Amino acid sequence: MLSEYGLFLAKIVTVVVAIAVIVLLIVNATQRKRQRGELRMTNLSEQYQEMKDDLAAALMDGHQQKLWHKAQKKKHKQEAKAAKAKAKQGDIATADKPRVWVIDFKGSMDAHEVNALREEVTAVLAVAKPGDRAVVRLESPGGVVHGYGLAASQLQRLRDKNIPLTVTVDKVAASGGYMMACVAEKIVAAPFAIVGSIGVVAQIPNFNRFLKSKDIDIELHTAGQYKRTLTLLGENTEEGRQKFREDLNETHHLFKDFVQRMRPTLDIEQVATGEHWYGQQALKKGLVDEINTSDEVILGLMTGESTECALYAA
Repeated sequence: MLSEYGLFLAKIVTVVVAIAVIVLLIVNATQRKRQRGELRMTNLSEQYQEMKDDLAAALMDGHQQKLWHKAQKKKHKQEAKAAKAKAKQGDIATADKPRVWVIDFKGSMDAHEVNALREEVTAVLAVAKPGDRAVVRLESPGGVVHGYGLAASQLQRLRDKNIPLTVTVDKVAASGGYMMACVAEKIVAAPFAIVGSIGVVAQIPNFNRFLKSKDIDIELHTAGQYKRTLTLLGENTEEGRQKFREDLNETHHLFKDFVQRMRPTLDIEQVATGEHWYGQQALKKGLVDEINTSDEVILGLMTGESTECALYAA
């Protein structure tokens, strides 16, 4: 009896372990897919039209709905027939309608989302045609310099290929987030979106005195005068602190120069104080070009001249 119970228990454990392994493999594959960047194209114009149709139908009574659906079916059939006829004649003009590529970027402190962004931009550049435009829905409070510098460079690739770029900010584009935003030819911010914070900050704790009080010695050896300016555990020097501040100021100068190059009319000394402003204030200071939400921008593009709008999101 005991041996049978042990065998049963072993089977249960085996099944549980197998399920856990499968779940881990699925999660791992999903994470890798997300990090690579996944191309998911949605025709927003069709999506918008479907929403309008659904709402219109919901407001009708049964008889009206029946007539309306019949008319819609006839309309779609005629459109499909016309498209088929054009295809037979070799008329591909409809395939060359301008597209608006919409990319979402929600950045974290380490800007690891740039791994997906670079593939998204590459994919857009691979298929974009003259007349296409790009919109980036940006949300980021900033983070590490090298990460957001690379993210800004990815957006610059779109401009280098003569693809007009608009950045929309619904919530926040500060510090490194604004470094990305300023690459765009047009920045649109919501009234209370946080914008700006053109500055650099760094802080580091030091446990040297605490360790000394516990009679713990720390040895730090470097080759190169400024290989290590400030340290967590060693004893910091005034020379090291001064060099650290110089590095911060140099980074700030590079940040200011970059923003000034992207937005030449901006009074950089007035806005590069590390302060942030809300959308309405940022508009007055020249940090943004228009007050609006990303929803209105996209809706305007869908109902405007461009009849196709492709969504590309990670």
